[in-house]
Amino acid sequence: MIASLGGQTAINLAQPLMDRGVKIIGTDCAAIERAENRDSFEKVLLDLDIPQPKGRAVTDLEEGVRAAEEIGYPVLVRPSFVLGGRAMEIVANEEMLRRYLKSAVEIDADKPVLVDKYIQGKEVEVDAICDGRDVFVPGIMELVERTGVHSGDSISVYPPFSISDRVKGIILQYAKKLGLGIGIIGLFNIQFIVDRQDNVYIIEVNPRSSRTVPFLSKSTGYSLADIATEVILGKSLKEQGIFDLYPEEKKRHYVKVPVFSWNKIKGLDAYLSPEMKSTGEAIGYDDKLHRAMFKAMQASGMKLQNYGTVLVTLADEDKEEALPLIRRFYDMGFNIEATAGTAAFLKSHGIRTRVRGKISEGSEQILDSIRSGYVSYIINTRSIFSGVHLDDGVAIRRCATENNVTIFTNLDTVRVLLDVLEETTITVSTIDA
Repeated sequence: MIASLGGQTAINLAQPLMDRGVKIIGTDCAAIERAENRDSFEKVLLDLDIPQPKGRAVTDLEEGVRAAEEIGYPVLVRPSFVLGGRAMEIVANEEMLRRYLKSAVEIDADKPVLVDKYIQGKEVEVDAICDGRDVFVPGIMELVERTGVHSGDSISVYPPFSISDRVKGIILQYAKKLGLGIGIIGLFNIQFIVDRQDNVYIIEVNPRSSRTVPFLSKSTGYSLADIATEVILGKSLKEQGIFDLYPEEKKRHYVKVPVFSWNKIKGLDAYLSPEMKSTGEAIGYDDKLHRAMFKAMQASGMKLQNYGTVLVTLADEDKEEALPLIRRFYDMGFNIEATAGTAAFLKSHGIRTRVRGKISEGSEQILDSIRSGYVSYIINTRSIFSGVHLDDGVAIRRCATENNVTIFTNLDTVRVLLDVLEETTITVSTIDA
């Protein structure tokens, strides 16, 4: 039986199947253990001299508090052996951590919680194939949204659009070391962080095929599942005519945009976080990056308009970063609406802004604006580092999804949208045609 082509569920079944006498071919249980077990994986990284964010596995609340103090806030906390980032959260202080460990997860000796240093930077992902002697990385994907958004909810771009050749070289070197060091036979997936100083860290290695395999197969022209299956059946990469670690990158741009079902899943908050919420994905490709972005966004169901009103509610920590983005909307002719604090900030920087009352203070102005159909985009961010998550934001996001208004909770996505609107000189209706 092949376990590594069936996602996380198949990987979890590999050991019980082997215990019952089923022969596992391809990536075996020992390799799965080295990748999935926290202690085993850390030993592999240490032996290979590959860095990862500082972290610990904890088995009770007080141990978790001590670990976070030693590592330094903010930290990323999650249960071990999870799928889709379930119950994963960025925690900014001890109060948030205690609340998380008491209510969000079960924690004991058999169910440790992982506490890792949260490093803000670019997230980069590869799918690769190892035959036990050689490794093949068909493509490197760069994610638009910075770390803190689940990779499945991020916009993914191949070839990468902003990382240096030096960083690409480090990523490829680590991928080869990890494939051989873990003992992979077949497909595997690696997620990386590239920080602001271009240091490269490993987030995790999945010893299996991942959700990005179809996208990368389409983008690079290599049928990864077929190549991996031949490897599992004993045909080496070289015997399949693959001699390079990393082939020449395509000249075309390929973009994968997540699809969400906010209206169909009751109680789901339309805020992007480390916990995956998307239910599908769409692809766009073109000789020009921003046209590929536009096509993928449009195919994902996102409403794109180059006119109208932008409603803005920002966490204090995001205001300086958001300012040039809001100015770009303003310069394009968009009307700007905001709550009092954000409006005062924007006005002080020369951006004419309509003030809308806060929902928590009894005002319906924001919700009325959304329901009226005049709002083209909503930009709504919440504080990561203070841990303050207001109910107003939840109500705004719910109203946006109910009225099919495009909402952004991450400034990186807003930046990409603006690039698309500014650089796509032909109208939306022409592209539709």
